[in-house]
Amino acid sequence: MRLTILGGGGFRVPLVYGALLGDHAEGRVTRVVLHDVDAGRLRAIARVLAEQAAGVPDAPEVTTTTDLDEALRGADFVFSAIRVGGLEGRAHDERVALAEGVLGQETVGAGGIAYGLRTVPVAVDIARRVARLAPDAWVINFTNPAGLVTEAMSRHLGDRVIGICDSPVGLGRRIARVLGARPREAWIDYVGLNHLGWVRGLRVAGRDRLPGLLADLALLGSFEEGRLFGADWLRSLGAIPNEYLHYYYFNREAVDSYRRAGRTRGAFLHDQQARFYAGTDDPGVSALALWDRTRAEREATYMSENREAAGAGEREADDLSGGYEKVALALMRAVARDERTTLILNVRNRGTLSPLDTDAVIEVPCLVDAGGAHPVSVDPLPDHATGLVCAVKAVEREVLAAARSGSRATAVKAFALHPLVDSVNVARRLVDGYTAVHPGLAYLA
Repeated sequence: MRLTILGGGGFRVPLVYGALLGDHAEGRVTRVVLHDVDAGRLRAIARVLAEQAAGVPDAPEVTTTTDLDEALRGADFVFSAIRVGGLEGRAHDERVALAEGVLGQETVGAGGIAYGLRTVPVAVDIARRVARLAPDAWVINFTNPAGLVTEAMSRHLGDRVIGICDSPVGLGRRIARVLGARPREAWIDYVGLNHLGWVRGLRVAGRDRLPGLLADLALLGSFEEGRLFGADWLRSLGAIPNEYLHYYYFNREAVDSYRRAGRTRGAFLHDQQARFYAGTDDPGVSALALWDRTRAEREATYMSENREAAGAGEREADDLSGGYEKVALALMRAVARDERTTLILNVRNRGTLSPLDTDAVIEVPCLVDAGGAHPVSVDPLPDHATGLVCAVKAVEREVLAAARSGSRATAVKAFALHPLVDSVNVARRLVDGYTAVHPGLAYLA
């Protein structure tokens, strides 16, 4: 089976390849094609993968290319993890927003909108090429903003594009762990949009264990979301929010913490990864060891500004191991081998959440088999969550419309309607600021 990874020079590609190395079952991936627009990054990651594969019998063959069509032809699965504008673009997204006093996070608020406006045209082009060159391939999308990009691609690929994210998996794992349950044996009642969802229940052997967690102050303070949001707020919600909802519920504190930081998260990652990629040029250095050290630092500093604002302390060691590569591999196995499983994925709504139309991409538990991912029926969200989901989905639709039409006015509307942008005038200045620093937004007229 052939897997093509778009963004194949990306830093997290070794996580995916490492997961593939542990898969020895029939029908496994035997060839990996890495595609990237940066040949230097491809060489660096190929070095890491070669060290990972050393001594592993029947390790998947790895080839690299900068030719997108060549990468797509013959693919059984396409894993899309591109970053349009690179980490320099992310740093611009953060700084332009913070200069206006609003959030510039990669996927949330003004930063997420700017990233989406840059990324959607490229993602749509990829989807069209897949439909033409590899019509039987399944596309697994991890390109952020994952829900928005998956919805853009689904208009050309239908249900053959599925979005993944490790945030719901990590949240469910942490809740199960503090309750003394095995994550694989727990049913996680989770629903929302990507980076905008809530765990409303966690069932083990048919019993919902979440009420017991919400009633126990010591347990609530023992895991990341409990410290991040605080026990009183979690009890008020009657649910455990995805960590990214901290940007909504504690927006002032998050923005203040970001503004006081010496540099933005994007700038930190830009500098950190520049050192990593430059270091792999030294033939006397182990590229894999260098990657391991860099990854450990990256994971330990994830959402550090939010934890600082909440006084939540450092991340737990068990939360530093990532997880999206496991979701990706489980998804591929389920589809390719008809190994039925349940995963939280980004898929078309199909009536699952009644306030949204059938084509709206949501994040929800799905039954996965050879026919793809099928969303599971869920209970309605409470009014406060429904309002937030509908508002953010409306913004996503304006982003898609602006990307399709090239309308600057529609882009301004997308920013202005977002709950974390508090002024139409700010929205206009954001569009001015982003178009001034991003060549990829030159299409907005």
